[in-house]
Amino acid sequence: MLRKLTALAGTAEVVRRYAKKNPEKINKLADQAGRFVDKRTKGKYHNQIDGAVRKVRQVTGDDARG
Repeated sequence: MLRKLTALAGTAEVVRRYAKKNPEKINKLADQAGRFVDKRTKGKYHNQIDGAVRKVRQVTGDDARG
């Protein structure tokens, strides 16, 4: 169990670094994914999806909605 958590933490750090280096790509993909999921759920989870996309933008350093 501890090994799995360690591997997950390492992967999360790699993803975080990639997001910092490529914020435009990450933000574009997050927006696309958010719209896709929102459409598939017919807006039922719009606030939660929007919150997740905002969190991604915080990680990439782009807090403004574009």
